[in-house]
This record gives sequence, structure tokens and C-alpha cells, in this order.
Amino acid sequence: MTFDLADFLATAGVGRRIVHLMPKEAFFSQGSVADSIFYLQTGRAKLTVVSHDGRKVTIALLSAGEFVGEESLASVGRLHMATGSAITACTALRIERGEMIRVMHEQHSLSEMYLKFLLVRSMRTQADLVDQLFNSSERRLARILLILSEFGEPGEREHWVPHITQETLAEMIGTTRSRVSFFMNRFRKLGLIEYNGRIRVHKSLLNVILHDQLPERNAEQPPTIVDTARSQSRQTRHV
Repeated sequence: MTFDLADFLATAGVGRRIVHLMPKEAFFSQGSVADSIFYLQTGRAKLTVVSHDGRKVTIALLSAGEFVGEESLASVGRLHMATGSAITACTALRIERGEMIRVMHEQHSLSEMYLKFLLVRSMRTQADLVDQLFNSSERRLARILLILSEFGEPGEREHWVPHITQETLAEMIGTTRSRVSFFMNRFRKLGLIEYNGRIRVHKSLLNVILHDQLPERNAEQPPTIVDTARSQSRQTRHV
């Protein structure tokens, strides 16, 4: 019988079942036994980590077509290092560890797809680390908004960001909610975003800012988004 990858990931069967989660409901919790992996069919999810002193950080946002809880495949008895929870209503395929490993060994189409997923996840994690190490919180927020704008519903012409709180944005870029609010207001005044309950991103303007070259090494400090916007405005007036 021919293996159908799309059908395998879309339907229940031996060792796998369809689960439905409401917003804020958890796929699994940090510290729980990792015995299953989830394939997100619809909806948006996130991974969060809580430190020993109670600080909460969002480390990844997930959309349909991605796996959640891949650490379950590493070894028997492994624990989840983060909490996976739904941002919006989600539908996912819960696949038991043994069944996932068995099918990956037997069906190259699944193992190839999973390998590509891991490579993309690894590259994204590396980019997030570089962003945290070298960029200001203002630029990190601009980058996150640009990434989130890609999470819009298929076919949407506008670059709308799925509903997300300022607290979650602050967790993702490592700053306070008040700083996020300050930067969001500046972005709106500069015409980089529209923000009235839901965020609409002007991607062309954000791209210009995010790819702008830093000043020479002897400069006292890199330009802020405001400096860049003012420079662009002056250039426009001289044309």
C-alpha cells in the first residue's frame, strides 16, 4: 500500500489522534514527560519557558505545518523543556513517540519532511540568538513584527499580525511591556505600522530599517529607528 504523507498527518490512526485546543490551553507543560509529538494542522501556538525565579519568556511562535514537542523523539523518559500552548484555537495531530519513530524509519517522505523542519527551526533559533546578542530592543521588536506579519491567514493581502499581547512581545525580545508600548507608539507615529486593536505592518518600511547598515566603528552609537526615518524623510524632500 502506498504511503500518503498528507493523509498520515491529517487523520487519526494507530498511535495518533486528533486533538483540539482552545486559546491558552497547553499541548504539554514544562517538566512533563515528553512521550508524544504534535503536528499543528490549524491555528497558532507558542513555546514558553519559566525560570526558577518565576520569569516567563516566549522562545518561539508556531504556525500550521510545524511540529511541537520534537524533544520527545530524543530519548525515552525525556522531559519537555518548555510549555507548548495555543495562541488561537488549534487542531493538531498527536503522534506517540514510538509510532513517529517507526514511520520515520519506514517512510523516507516523512523523515525527509521532518529533517527539513528541524533545519528551518535550527536556522530560526540561530537568527533569534544573533538578534538578542547584537540588536537593540527596538530593532528586535521591529524584526518580531515583521516575522509575525508572515503568520497571517493564507490569501490575506494585508500584512496583519495575529492577535498578540504587548506582554508576549516583551517576553520575546527581553524587555518590559512599557518599553514595547513606547516603541509601538513610535512605530505608529512614523507610519511603520497601524495599531488599533490589531497590528498592520508596512513591510517595505520595516525592511528598509532592519537591513539598514550600521554606522562606522568610530561612531558613538548606531542610529535608532527615529534617526533612520528622519534621514529618509530628508532624502525624500530633496528629490
